[in-house]
Amino acid sequence: MSCFTFLKVMMILFNLAIFLGGCTLLGIGIWVSVDSKTFLQIFGPISTSVFQFVNVGYLLIALGAVLFLLGFLGCCGAQKESKCLLITFFSIILIIFIIEVAAAVVALVYTSLAETILQGTVTQILRDDYGKPNPVTEIWNTTMTELKCCGLSNYTDFNNSYYYNTNKGYPGQCCNSSVPCNITAVEASPVKGCFSQLLYEIRKNAGVVGGVAAGICALEIAAMTVAMYLYCQLDEK
Repeated sequence: MSCFTFLKVMMILFNLAIFLGGCTLLGIGIWVSVDSKTFLQIFGPISTSVFQFVNVGYLLIALGAVLFLLGFLGCCGAQKESKCLLITFFSIILIIFIIEVAAAVVALVYTSLAETILQGTVTQILRDDYGKPNPVTEIWNTTMTELKCCGLSNYTDFNNSYYYNTNKGYPGQCCNSSVPCNITAVEASPVKGCFSQLLYEIRKNAGVVGGVAAGICALEIAAMTVAMYLYCQLDEK
């Protein structure tokens, strides 16, 4: 078996796995979007402590769609020996790789800015949507109960919010007691914001996260290398 044939077969198998993984993520993303309550019950504290600051369903759908497309392009490009599909596959992975590197640099260099943007975005969502009959309320109720925290930064995230204006007080989790959670009770409460809990979870698992990120980057570089090799070899045929 020649090197070209071997890499072609490996490219097909690798991208078939990506394609199936994308289909799986799409299915899970749709399930989470439709029935987020069941998802939280199954995955418990893991889902509430780390993933509840973004819309998990839409995130999984987006990731699944990207993997679905990449798997399709890579698999069909290698199987049909199509230069167009291979160069498209290479270009998409290169763009993703550049975005990942840029995001990592921004996260390292502008950590405080990233935190400020996150806090501003999530706080606005809390003020506008928390307390209404929607997934945001369910997710944050579960998050604050499981982590014993209040809001993203602290109880002030609920000042002038829909919940405060409707209930004339703060969520019960902010006071961690059965008494009415008014301004007097919440100021005396030791309950902290959920953002510090999130940072703790991330830092505690920093090694695992870094290892996974490095592995993904290595796979992306390998996939780009193989795709470009096959593309160049097709020119010689």
